[in-house]
Amino acid sequence: MEPVEITEDGLVLRPWRPADADTVHRAFQDPDIQRGTAVPRPFLPEHAQKFVAARTRQWELDTGAPFAVCAATTGELLGGCGLNAIDRNHELSEVGYWTAPWARGQGVAVRAVRALSRWSFDELKLRRLLWGARVGNHASRLVALRAGFRIEGRLRAADPAYGTHEWFGSLLPGDVPAPGEVGPAGPGTLEARRAAVFGRPQPTLFATASAHELGLRPMEERDLDDIVDTCRDPETLRWTTVPEGYERTDAEDFLSFVRGTWAAGSSACFVITDAADRYAGSIDLRLSATDPLVADVGFVTAPSARGRGYQPAALAAVCAWGFTTLGLARIEWQAQVGNVASRRVAEKAGFTLEGTLRQALHHRGVRVDAWIGALLARDLT
Repeated sequence: MEPVEITEDGLVLRPWRPADADTVHRAFQDPDIQRGTAVPRPFLPEHAQKFVAARTRQWELDTGAPFAVCAATTGELLGGCGLNAIDRNHELSEVGYWTAPWARGQGVAVRAVRALSRWSFDELKLRRLLWGARVGNHASRLVALRAGFRIEGRLRAADPAYGTHEWFGSLLPGDVPAPGEVGPAGPGTLEARRAAVFGRPQPTLFATASAHELGLRPMEERDLDDIVDTCRDPETLRWTTVPEGYERTDAEDFLSFVRGTWAAGSSACFVITDAADRYAGSIDLRLSATDPLVADVGFVTAPSARGRGYQPAALAAVCAWGFTTLGLARIEWQAQVGNVASRRVAEKAGFTLEGTLRQALHHRGVRVDAWIGALLARDLT
């Protein structure tokens, strides 16, 4: 396939040149690029030279269409975008892209992917483009959404380089927004807002209970023994669905799970700590899969920390964070009928009991009734 240039929306997409290697080497020192791609670490000048040469060969072998993305006015190299592989039999290809750190915040990748997509459909007559990124790469996900891709799911253990899950999506000819069109997940949308939150390390929150300062931080390995002790406690077993005979391996699996849900942007688990940073319990804030403005909470308190007011103060702080930072409108709480301790925590944190759900929960082989309550964003005003 003969190399081509694409000019659109202030960008020029052109074939790679040997002289680009120095700029590629400089760009690929960026930690975000190294995290989101499989480039060698450390990335050396010879790696940059091989990077450029390999993309030239893709044109020669008709296996891909990689472009250097440059500013139309100055020619400055801003990033890369291309078709990583072209399947002529099935008329499809996979899109890849990256933005140099000095060019971020200008919509470069979105404009480049849209231009590339239009060329792929109009000139190569492809019928479908694919996109994939490691779960947690919210910047890449936002670019894909703004370029018109539909996120269709998650592949388990899809990328051997990371040993992790991968988001995937697709784009059809009629999906590409016009040049200059904002498109889905634009700046200021809920999707963009949450990508900015979950695309960074989980924050630490603070609360006060009876003059005691509490921390709410991400779960860590040093919490696991305390989690095991809490999950073996008779009251915890009575009212929750934690496995009986809870072992450290269960806690390790739970730690891996909560880290994965933060990366996916689906929930946030906070460990409650006292002034000495000792484990006092945990709270999960889980976003609804069907309503982006709704979440539910679950919490557990370490036996040694019960009766001190820690959990209501921590719950109120987490809910306030959910309303102000994640843009939630409603946070729900459920507990088995009879779990008076959980109900008191919820009510002290401001939740309103809304009723009883008959046989709403499955608990150790039987269906049980549940209390339900909720806290609304307007309740905090």
